[in-house]
Amino acid sequence: MEQTLWGLPDPDTQPEFYTGVPSKRLVAFFIDSVIIVVLCVLALPFTAFLGLFFFPLMYVVIGFAYRTVMLARNSATLGMSAMSIEVRDGQGRTLDLPMAVMHTGAYSALVISIFFQIGSIVLMLSTPRAQGLHDYVLGTAVINRAA
Repeated sequence: MEQTLWGLPDPDTQPEFYTGVPSKRLVAFFIDSVIIVVLCVLALPFTAFLGLFFFPLMYVVIGFAYRTVMLARNSATLGMSAMSIEVRDGQGRTLDLPMAVMHTGAYSALVISIFFQIGSIVLMLSTPRAQGLHDYVLGTAVINRAA
């Protein structure tokens, strides 16, 4: 696994790229959740308010689209940008569309189980690169943006 991450900053020699990342990810998650709810509310009139009956599904679909588009364009969602963090692949590059889809899909799959979420949190708090379970599997990492 370590060989696939050769393009990411080394947490031993450049720890500033990973300092505070887990707490910033948590705040970014809440910011993005609010943004997704607002997008869903804005979409309700376009569903003739029938979206109220399937609001959780609408939240999942709009959330998936929002995260994928934002990661593909900026390698960060609006919440992540507000917290000055971004996702990078194992070679240190920003995410392209296929990788953004895989990252969002893996994240979405992990959200369905509290056990996966706990495992992801434990990994974020215990691994040198503060990677969640989906980051670890995909070889990605969330880092602080360079000044």
